[in-house]
Amino acid sequence: MKNVDKIKMKSEILATAFLGLAVRSIISLYSYSGFDSPPMHGDYEAQRHWQEITVNLGVGEWYTNSSSNDLMYWGLDYPPLTAYHSYFLGRIGKAIDPRFVELHESRGFQSEEHKRFMRATVVAADVLIYLPAILFLVFSIDKTFQSNDCLFLFTLIATYPGQILIDNGHFQYNNISLGLAAVAVGAILRKRLYTASFFFTLALNYKQMELYHSLPFFAYLLGECVSQKSFTSFASQISRIAAVVLATFAILWLPWLGSLQAALQVLHRLFPVARGVFEDKVANVWCAVNVVWKLKKHLRNDQMALVCIGCTLIAALPTNVLLFRQRTKAGFLLALFNTALAFFLFSFQVHEKTILLAALPSLFLMKWWPKEMIIFLQVSLFSMLPLLTKDELLVPALVSTVTFHLIFKCFNSKAKLNNEYLLKYVANISNILIICIVGAFLTIPAPSRFPDLWPLVISVISCGHFLLFFLWGNFQQFTCKIS
Repeated sequence: MKNVDKIKMKSEILATAFLGLAVRSIISLYSYSGFDSPPMHGDYEAQRHWQEITVNLGVGEWYTNSSSNDLMYWGLDYPPLTAYHSYFLGRIGKAIDPRFVELHESRGFQSEEHKRFMRATVVAADVLIYLPAILFLVFSIDKTFQSNDCLFLFTLIATYPGQILIDNGHFQYNNISLGLAAVAVGAILRKRLYTASFFFTLALNYKQMELYHSLPFFAYLLGECVSQKSFTSFASQISRIAAVVLATFAILWLPWLGSLQAALQVLHRLFPVARGVFEDKVANVWCAVNVVWKLKKHLRNDQMALVCIGCTLIAALPTNVLLFRQRTKAGFLLALFNTALAFFLFSFQVHEKTILLAALPSLFLMKWWPKEMIIFLQVSLFSMLPLLTKDELLVPALVSTVTFHLIFKCFNSKAKLNNEYLLKYVANISNILIICIVGAFLTIPAPSRFPDLWPLVISVISCGHFLLFFLWGNFQQFTCKIS
């Protein structure tokens, strides 16, 4: 490629990154989860409270209930890397204003200065981790600078409203776990297995929901090891991968490894079975089933957890067995998509925000199935509508969604599909249904007898879409010949 073309590509990528940051900055000006909502506030307060706890208490107390750490008030329930991140941000916040993290006294703390600080920490994670990670993955899929596919993918991923609205609006740090996972995926596609193992272990130790992506990584890495020509090569490669994973876990969990009870307490916080199969209305199978057959009346939480584990593994097994046998770029991304959907649809303690774990591979699958994936991403946003409305993020959600579709339209001429008519027919039905439900949700109050009517309708309709996409994804993986 000529130097002028490379400069042009770099300029376009830089402009796209600034566009993504501009959208994030604008959405950061809006409300967030739990604003003026005592006594628990919301996810914004949860992140602030974790900074308070980690800065003021010793490492051994972070996950333990005490007079100084009431676990009933946003107790830390993410893995150690999140705790370390909270500590790092807490130290910076304390240096700016000690009131941000004052033990006990800072609960529910709200000020414009604190909001700017918290919002800046999310944008910093976008700049330092998420955007570079997705760019790395984009070029891992397509290394040819001459194609506009890279710019197409990067632009859409950088402006996907789902991740932006949840992180920069609602308030979370999914950009860190998703960014680390994206680096791991890119490393897999580049055959850098040890790098992939390291970064995925980091992602898993930032958010345990990265288990949604774990089976495809395990299947791919094991398949690569088994495919070695000799037992010596197999043993060498698998032992090195195991060493990377175990060493990373050991370093991150070191403060709790001196006591079995301490380690088990952390695990207990990460997997809270007592909470039940779901909390708010979520677009998965169990919430839909609960409409006609009340799960809590027939199954205890521990029984339901076993049912969820069994159903999730059964749903995820075919795609990962095939990946173990046939390892291609598209096949790996499809396995990530199918497995994440299997976990979302059937696993225990699913939140509406975890659809982002299926959205990540779907964004990169746009290289092969752009129109199919744009429908999925549209439904992913639709499924989060009650949450975004609750957080007063409806206006930025609608504007960013329209912008996202306009950007997609600019590249739409590149999409080539075999079943154009059928897809258009299905898309039209889906769009009409979603538009009608959104209109009803915004204009028709739910009857007093059924106050959760519209969130339930949205979750059931979204669940139906996700089930169809789960079947579609498995069909594509077993039939497509794309490398």
